[in-house]
Amino acid sequence: MAAQKIHATTQKFTEIVEFAEDIVLLDGGNACMIIEITASNFALLSKREQDSRIFAYAGMLNSLSFPIQILIRNRRMDISSYIHELEGVITSTKNPQLSAYVEYYAAFVKEMVTVNVVLNKSFYIVVPFSSLEMGVTGAAQATQKKQSQKETFIESARKVLQNKANSLLGQLQKFASSARVLEKEDLIKLFYEIYNEDTEVDIDQMQAGADAPVIRGEGQQ
Repeated sequence: MAAQKIHATTQKFTEIVEFAEDIVLLDGGNACMIIEITASNFALLSKREQDSRIFAYAGMLNSLSFPIQILIRNRRMDISSYIHELEGVITSTKNPQLSAYVEYYAAFVKEMVTVNVVLNKSFYIVVPFSSLEMGVTGAAQATQKKQSQKETFIESARKVLQNKANSLLGQLQKFASSARVLEKEDLIKLFYEIYNEDTEVDIDQMQAGADAPVIRGEGQQ
């Protein structure tokens, strides 16, 4: 007897329902906002600056009245285009000394990439929302499929999430280089990259299906 083919895609097994501007709607009447953080190199800071960052981070954690999730993404960097630019400078410059310096630097970068894996770190804070925060009535509305009830849930979730995010952003200013809430286009790109690590993102082609993440399951073309 021939084995039955499985037609389910990866998207069926994720919790994401759709994106509503800066909110990710999830199964079960849940939602979240995602804050992207640009961090500084801690090792390059002075002892006083390091202590200040540590105390500010501890202060943020102690001030929390709701749970958060801290996500760190490590991605291998492709610097081939950067090497190509350096080679272009070497061939185009009319200054022999500058050309020699750039050639030396390009050789150093190539050797560094060969010996070590160059990673790009991205930092995110996921701010959750549960329909239970709206009480029994809110939890019931979250499971309804009517558009009016869905919009009511989204607005309620946005108010709660914005208050939480604003509280976090105020604390993050004390130790992070920058922090911002990801908008719809940023969210689409982020989740597309998470589920399609080896695929380049083309936002323009994804706009038509922006209400759901484009996720490629195993065996899908």
